[in-house]
Amino acid sequence: MADDARGQAATPAAPGAGTGGGDAVRGDTPDLSLVLLVSVFVVATCGLVYELLAGTIATYLLGDSVTQFSTVIGTYLFAMGIGSWFSRYVKRDHLRWFVRVEVMIALIGGASGAMLFLLFPLVDDFRPILYGLVLLIGFLVGLEIPLLINILKGRYSFGDLVSNVLTYDYIGALAASLLFPLLIVPFVGLIRGGFIVGLANILVALLLVFRLRRDPFLAAERVAAVLVTLILFAGAIFSEKLQSFSEGQLYDDPVVYAVSSPYQRIALTRRHEDLRLYLDGNLQFSARDEYRYHEALVWPALGRVQRPSRVLILGGGDGLALREVLKHDGVREAVLVDLDPAITKLFSSAPALAAINQAAFDDPRVTTINADAFTWVRDEPSRFDVVIIDLPDPTNHSIGKLYSRTFYRGIARLLAPGGVASVQSGSAYVTPQSFAMVGATLEAAGLPVRPFHVYVPSFGEWGFHLAGAPAAIHRKLLFIPDDLRFLTEEGEARLYDFAPDMRAEPPGINRLDNQALVRLFTREWRRYGE
Repeated sequence: MADDARGQAATPAAPGAGTGGGDAVRGDTPDLSLVLLVSVFVVATCGLVYELLAGTIATYLLGDSVTQFSTVIGTYLFAMGIGSWFSRYVKRDHLRWFVRVEVMIALIGGASGAMLFLLFPLVDDFRPILYGLVLLIGFLVGLEIPLLINILKGRYSFGDLVSNVLTYDYIGALAASLLFPLLIVPFVGLIRGGFIVGLANILVALLLVFRLRRDPFLAAERVAAVLVTLILFAGAIFSEKLQSFSEGQLYDDPVVYAVSSPYQRIALTRRHEDLRLYLDGNLQFSARDEYRYHEALVWPALGRVQRPSRVLILGGGDGLALREVLKHDGVREAVLVDLDPAITKLFSSAPALAAINQAAFDDPRVTTINADAFTWVRDEPSRFDVVIIDLPDPTNHSIGKLYSRTFYRGIARLLAPGGVASVQSGSAYVTPQSFAMVGATLEAAGLPVRPFHVYVPSFGEWGFHLAGAPAAIHRKLLFIPDDLRFLTEEGEARLYDFAPDMRAEPPGINRLDNQALVRLFTREWRRYGE
């Protein structure tokens, strides 16, 4: 009985049955139903990828991943609702309209990544373009499923129709959620990935218009589908050139190297002898003046510990803080933990970059670990005499957790008695409240602090915190090399003097469950740029 019921439910209508709304399609055959159901899977996969693509690019360019993904997803779902509502006005020619929608969404969605990257450096306010594109794609995606349901009407009973469509739709969503982080971002890239997904979208239109090639009413759609296919194919081939062009607009200096890792976009620029590293568009160092930053980051902590045998560096995959640590003959072991192997590999193998860090990764005292610092610190049982925290600014919540009280409690546990930590804490001038919040969070984790700052021409006034036992962080320097390019014992003493415009009261602490620092940091930088 059950087998008979399944067989009856799965049996499509006879050839020539309507495509919904009483439409008839020339060349309609029973296997067209399967093609249409597979189309549900493809359009669901592509639609979600376009949404993830917009959210990821917004995070790369604007920061604050929670805000960007929340607003992009909300806008996208709202637009889908409008598209679904608008589908009621399509009274006939549902298949024809479906093909048109597929052609449009393949072109717009497939090229969306390239458009967002190319337009970002050219406009003062990027958000109208971002959300306008999300609204348009969401509207078109919202039209797809209602049109398909109308086309499939009469081929299945109502219950089986809804069940089949939703099943393929949800499976497509799962496919997108796996393909995007595991394949598209790490191995294909955002721009090329958009074009390839657009090709999958246009394949649906091509299958339909050529499967029904005897239908003269689809002639224009057939031509449009072929043209869009060629455009997307060309975009996929030349995606690296498009990426390079967009980055050339974004950066002041020529881009000499750029690659997308599973975690970030890595770009190197060069003008004369000045190499600069950018991660997701944010400057990390300039070879011209990075020594000021790294000498100030390392030596106020390293120089205050009597026997700094074991040193831990969190972040700093460029090896520049490691270079400073290795100058101390008392260091017997240096452990560097950086999330992205693409960074540590680049700075250990590229001759021009290894020259800047003085081949620090080749030193036998060094152990390099590619791991998430948050989980690594939580699980690490051993202790260190010095901890150097050289992490990117808290522009999003995945980084913001590394500035949380929970994380700093882990740092306190890792510090050996008498040990000292040095924490990169952002601009004490541009983001004084954020700087103060980092210090307050360290203290809330049981780590007394001593704030200091240094002027780095590429960054401006930059702030740090020493953290550890008061006797350790307030003692005079025990050792500092004579051959540093910037820092001296007398100069180091002046780093702890703050002008009034760099002093602020912290508006709280950064907890793992509120990520207040990410919002505050974004707000202060935005206010500074206005």
